[in-house]
Amino acid sequence: MTADARPGEQPPTDRATPPLTERQEARRRRILHASAQLASRGGFEAVQMREVAEAAGVALGTLYRYFPSKIHLLVATMQDQLQHMHSTLRKRPPAGDDAAQRVAETLMRAFRALQREPHLADAMVRALTFADRSVSPEVDTVSRLTTAIILDAMGLEHPTPEQLSAVRVIEHTWHSALITWLSGRASIAQVKIDIETVCRLIDLTDESGATPWRG
Repeated sequence: MTADARPGEQPPTDRATPPLTERQEARRRRILHASAQLASRGGFEAVQMREVAEAAGVALGTLYRYFPSKIHLLVATMQDQLQHMHSTLRKRPPAGDDAAQRVAETLMRAFRALQREPHLADAMVRALTFADRSVSPEVDTVSRLTTAIILDAMGLEHPTPEQLSAVRVIEHTWHSALITWLSGRASIAQVKIDIETVCRLIDLTDESGATPWRG
């Protein structure tokens, strides 16, 4: 989940289509809420398009106009969850003494939020894993949001290429740690160690010429 976004930028919330009307946006939010609720209760298999449409109070054809497949829907659900997480983190930013500590704290807070809804987390991660090229816009938005969250924690507005490379490695590690935890192959303690270890890459890319973020 990687991209080159700045933390002050608002990632697009959908494909390159005209802005949604207020009514359409409300309908889209009902759909995403229904998707998250079904996934929270039963994971990936519980998210069936017909059940989502019924829970959201929309016609099945309408649901498919918003989200062409279950994978599109669940990746969009992860995007929605990350946007909420980003807003929460901005209200309560990490308090570490240096960038590496702040990023590690941020990612562990994000991990614990997903930990509270393991079935939902598993459904969203599986959707990302199964996503093909047709879901690239949605996956790219998830990537930009994840990058923005990390750059906010680092305190950077204009990261260098080396810093963006470190961010990509950190995101890969976080994603892998989430998968291994969901599969029962890693404990929360091990996830924390791995995240803290990879975040030390930030110290190797620290340059005096980087522009601080003052958002």
